Amino acid sequence: MQPKTKAITAAVTGSALGVAGLAWLAMPASAGEAPTLPAISADQLVQSVLSTKTPALDGTVQVDNNLGLPTTTLPGGMSLNVDAAHVYNDGNGNSKLSVEQGAADTTVVRNGNTVWTYNSKNNSATKSTHQDAQAPSEVPSDPASAATQLLAKVRQSSTVSVDGTARVAGRPAYELVLTPKPTEHTVLREVRVAIDAEKRVPLRLAVMTYGTNDPALQIAFSDIEFTPQPASEFQFTPPQGAKVTEEQPRVPGSHAAGDVTVVGDGWDSVVTGTIPPGTLAPQQGRQGQTMNPQALLRQFGKPVSGPFGTGYLITTKAGGALITDDGRFAAGAVTEQTLVDALGTK
Repeated sequence: MQPKTKAITAAVTGSALGVAGLAWLAMPASAGEAPTLPAISADQLVQSVLSTKTPALDGTVQVDNNLGLPTTTLPGGMSLNVDAAHVYNDGNGNSKLSVEQGAADTTVVRNGNTVWTYNSKNNSATKSTHQDAQAPSEVPSDPASAATQLLAKVRQSSTVSVDGTARVAGRPAYELVLTPKPTEHTVLREVRVAIDAEKRVPLRLAVMTYGTNDPALQIAFSDIEFTPQPASEFQFTPPQGAKVTEEQPRVPGSHAAGDVTVVGDGWDSVVTGTIPPGTLAPQQGRQGQTMNPQALLRQFGKPVSGPFGTGYLITTKAGGALITDDGRFAAGAVTEQTLVDALGTK
């Protein structure tokens, strides 16, 4: 299967999906001669990234996905079928992410403690309030937020090194490599992160697997400018006739019913949760054809059973997902047994 390449226009950073988001995203190779940069240790480079506040910026992100997944919709409602995305960040925590998927758009606007999520397909909007305005959001919108979260999560369980330099989006960058320690149960070989030499912002994230030198998953800026963003980008008013739902305020660390939960840590992190009602029911496709997720599970998944009950296991180059017949799932860049352990008993 040829890699699926999508050009994504962005003006970046704000939302994030945690380690799970890493498992479904990807980026292009750098162009141009590798620049000459001052020497820096891996620890210095990591610390500079984690201590840097993401500045206001805009750019174009290109996503390459070579997972070879048989379905476009993943557990938890995540989708690989992204045509384009526009992202804005003001450098102070306010952000806007617009994702195009066929004829439908999803927009997420974060302004202080308030987060609006709008879906054009059914003209619905959800407003939620978070007590901590600086708490990370749940869907990584770009290489900077995805890579920074990854560094924070796996650096203690990784061997970290600097492997030369690169030029990404026309900017000089260091190549940081994270390799899982032998005690980890991940199926990944390593993750490579290109970090802007001046701004210390991750520009590119590549997920590498065994048996090939081509990234299985990548996400990167193809052009980027660090420029102020207008305040109007972070103001949201629901369109006329939209169905508006207001969620109860959340405190840091709390979870609403149906939210995903991360089991384990570092490379062994597994996202578990319950599939939204109706996700596995037959659905109408873009050209009017009927899509049957249950039939696809039977076709591409391997029937499995265990203490969790029965279900199907779908594997990719970078991990897998175990979906039970009673609607639970576990997904991560880990071995099958680690997924089973994360689900627990029925």
